[in-house]
Amino acid sequence: MRSELRAVRTGGVASVVDLTDECAEFVRDQGDGLLQVFVPHATAGIAVIETGAGSDDDLLAQLDELLPRDDRWRHRHGSPGHGRDHVLPAFVPPHATVPVLEGRLALGTWQRICFVDTNVDNPGRQVRFTFLPG
Repeated sequence: MRSELRAVRTGGVASVVDLTDECAEFVRDQGDGLLQVFVPHATAGIAVIETGAGSDDDLLAQLDELLPRDDRWRHRHGSPGHGRDHVLPAFVPPHATVPVLEGRLALGTWQRICFVDTNVDNPGRQVRFTFLPG
């Protein structure tokens, strides 16, 4: 098993950060197996979605509707509405597993591996890539 922790900068704004190219580089020449992408945070997740055609913005907009940044949340430390960030991983899980065939991600044509972060209090984040050989 090969595992590596990487830094992700979100800039302190709700973000969808495309990690696909980093993931592809991580598994390059590794043969067959599985890539596990894991976020060691209570307020972020991993989504496999299309990006660049508005889906990433649509995801953030829907999360704002589903999980409003207001004072309804019992979890109340941090910026106003931060409690919703702690509910996010129930909707966007903190992990994804992607097949790797001959050192290449077995993603569909438009699928991208993305870090989803609505927590504006923490612009510096981490993600763990782990390759499990087949």
